[in-house]
Order: sequence, then structure tokens, then C-alpha cells
Amino acid sequence: RHAVVIGGGVAGLAAAHALAREGLRLTVLERDATPLPGSAVEAFERWDRRGAPQVLHSHAFLARLRNGLRDRMPELLAALLENGAYEIRVMDALPETLEDRAPRPGDEDLVLLGCRRTTFEWVLHRAARELPDLVFRDGTSVLGLETGTGPDAPRVTGVRVRTSEGREELVRGDLVVDASGRRSRVQHWLSDAGIEPIAEESEECGIFYASRFYRLLPGASEPPREGPIGADLGYMKFAIFHGDSRIFSVTLAASPEDAPLRSVLHEAPFEAAARAIPAIRPWLEEGRSEPLTGVHGMAKLRNRRRRFVREGRPLALGLHVIGDAAICSNPLYGRGCTLAFVHAWLLQEALRAHGDDAEAVALALDEGTRREIVPWYRSARMQDREAREVAAAQRRGAGEGAPAGQPADPKAFLRLVMREGLLPALRTDATVLRAFLRSFNLLDPPDALMQNGDVMRRVLAAFQERHARAAGPPLGPARDEMVRLLSDAA
Repeated sequence: RHAVVIGGGVAGLAAAHALAREGLRLTVLERDATPLPGSAVEAFERWDRRGAPQVLHSHAFLARLRNGLRDRMPELLAALLENGAYEIRVMDALPETLEDRAPRPGDEDLVLLGCRRTTFEWVLHRAARELPDLVFRDGTSVLGLETGTGPDAPRVTGVRVRTSEGREELVRGDLVVDASGRRSRVQHWLSDAGIEPIAEESEECGIFYASRFYRLLPGASEPPREGPIGADLGYMKFAIFHGDSRIFSVTLAASPEDAPLRSVLHEAPFEAAARAIPAIRPWLEEGRSEPLTGVHGMAKLRNRRRRFVREGRPLALGLHVIGDAAICSNPLYGRGCTLAFVHAWLLQEALRAHGDDAEAVALALDEGTRREIVPWYRSARMQDREAREVAAAQRRGAGEGAPAGQPADPKAFLRLVMREGLLPALRTDATVLRAFLRSFNLLDPPDALMQNGDVMRRVLAAFQERHARAAGPPLGPARDEMVRLLSDAA
């Protein structure tokens, strides 16, 4: 069988590697003309990926992705490690405040990858081009789908493309995989082919973010991890991301409606904001690191889900949509690359189980998507809605409590429990820490922590002790102080 994969980014390459293991011939179509650089270093410095601006930003490669590569594609994991990526064993860097430091079963799975997005993609590209039955065509734009009549639904039999030389061609395939990302035009392709419209839901994430890359200086080491490397100040979120080759990045995010905070898209205000946050400040101190890039911004982000099965029947046979083209959420949570691979593996499993039965493959992929991908989409959407409420309240100068004489806001109370119960428990309770890390790394479902009675009892116990606990250092300045710092820097 021959599969046509639309998109040469992480999702498309994940699909290519997964389907190659099922014996399919592959043609990967990439819109950008992207000659493969000679090394991962060159990829970071000069790889032209205009169709994927997110490669210039921070990325997290979570334990679920690392474990999946370890178990399914060990040669890719080995290639990443050979090209500078490294494993971050989070249970080897426990907070000093944690007394129970004994290892437990499952700790071997709590391992992330320190890697830049450009290095990750470069390794995937190079390995894909070495597959014997794969043709990679860059500079190729998809114009539409070629369809025929199936017994119960239209059948996609290929794609019409415009080549890098400007010719129009038809690339036939026994199946077509759309992995072209957030900008996918699949709804237009289906409409132009006369296929009934897909159901789509979409809403704004309510956030923009800015990223900058730094390199540790010769002889300098990472600062000790004495606090969170990512947190939410209410009006602004921040995170430090580990990369390969002694490179790391800092990301700041805020509401696009908060005009003063948009100045972090410029270098001087970005540096002022980053250095005002205690968790980031040691990474940027003189003699430890130097900036490698300017500030890269990302905005107009949306949570979006598309459905390709209606009333138990696929809208089109032979077309499978994965990754951000099917379902995407706020990239700030760092789940995109991991879930792209999970989606590709779900497609691989569906093909392995159902072979040439196109309807059964589509239904199996849909069921897997609802089971493994949709819960994280819903979680991100809920987090974004609550974050918008908190940020709006801080812009108004209002607290999270209910006005006098009114019932307490359950959502505000839950946020308080998480802040005054969960965060302290993460530093003192090994059971809570492991449950949080497993959920953060997508090893457990997003609601697993809240559904675990033992964990929540421990969190509530820490919450009840909040008044007896010495106040810890603030995660960052109050919004008014941050606005003043940004104004002075600008």
C-alpha cells in the first residue's frame, strides 16, 4: 500500500516513521522548500521553516513521548541522544525539602528529553530520508483531494499538488494522512470535493507568548533547582525549557488584552521581566549564559477540535487527520509534539488491527482520538478559560474572592487549594509529587490527580496547614510592579 502524508513537520514525520513500520510505501509532501541542513547546529541557525513558525519557540518533550520512542522507535531515541539531546530524570533532582527520597516503581518512566524543536525535527527528517520506501517532496503545495465513490462514503484516492517547479500533478495513494498542522485547509479540501462539512469547535486561548534562547557559557553550569522552573503569576505565566547543546530557552506568556505586558515581545522589556522572576534570574546572571536569539512572539492561538465521524460513520474513507490539523490546544502547555506522536501511533495501531478495511480504520482512529487526545484538549480549554478570568480580575485590580455577602466562588476556592495546598505538597510529599509529574507528563489522564482520593487528602492536609506555614518567597512581582519594570525598560 502507498500512503501520502501531507506535512513534513513533527506530526507528518511521526506518521511516516510509524507507517513505515507497517510496510507502507510513503510520499511526504512538505509545502516549504526546506533543504535539510548538514547538522543540528545548522538547523537551529539557518533552517528556513516559514510554514512552521513554532520551531523558533520553546518545546517540551514529555516522558510519554520519550517512553514511546524507547519502546517503539529506539533507533530514533538513540539518534536524538547522539545529536545532543539528553534525558532529564526528574526523580534524580528532588527538592531538598522532600524527606522521602526512596525510589519507587515507575520512576524509570519519569524521564523527559532536553532538546530543541529544530534538533528534534532535524533528526526525524534525516532518519525519514533514509527509509527505503519513502519519497520526501518539499516545495510541494496541496491544491485539493482526489476522490472516488465508495460503498458507503466518498473515498479519497490521492491529492492534487503544485510542485516546486509550478506543475500541477496528481499523487495517488491508498490512504492520505493530513498532518499539516494548525493551518490545515482540510475543511476546504473536503468542501471542494463535495463532501459534507466537518463539525468544528474553536475558541481563543486568550494568550500570547514570547520566547528567547540562551547558551550556557563555557565552564558555567545550570543553577540549582530550588523552586519551580515554570509557574503562573496570574497575570503572566513563565517557564524555562531545557534544550540540547547547553542551550535553554525562557518563555513568558500573558493575555493579549493586557497592553502593557505586550512589551515583552521586545528584548529589553523581556530581559527586565525575566530577571524580575526569582526562578529565572539565576539562569540569566552575568557569567552564566548569553542570549543567542532575539525574542520570538506567537499570538492568535486557538483551541480547536475537528470531527471526521458523524453518527458513527466516517465522512470520507481513506483520509486520516492527525496532530494539530485535527485537534490543537494552547501550545504553552508543551503537549503538542508528544500528542502528535501519540496520534500517529494510534493510526499505526488502527491500520495494524484493520488492514484494508478503511471504515474500521477510521472508526478505530476516532475512538483512539476521543480516548487519548480529547481529554487533554478539554483540560487545556478549561485551564485557558480559568486563566482568562484570573488575568482579567488582576487587570481590574480585583482579588479572587467573592464580594462580601455573596457565596464563595467554587472555582476560586479550588484555585486557592491548588496554590496553598498542591504547591506546598509538591515540595514535601513524594506521593503528591509523583502523581503530579505523571499527569504533567501525560502518563496518567488529566483528571487522575483530582480523582485520587489519597492524593487529594494529602493536598487538603497541606492546605489546612497554610496559616501555620511560614510564607515562602513570592514567585514573582505583583502586576503593578511588573508593569513599572517593563515601562522603565522600554
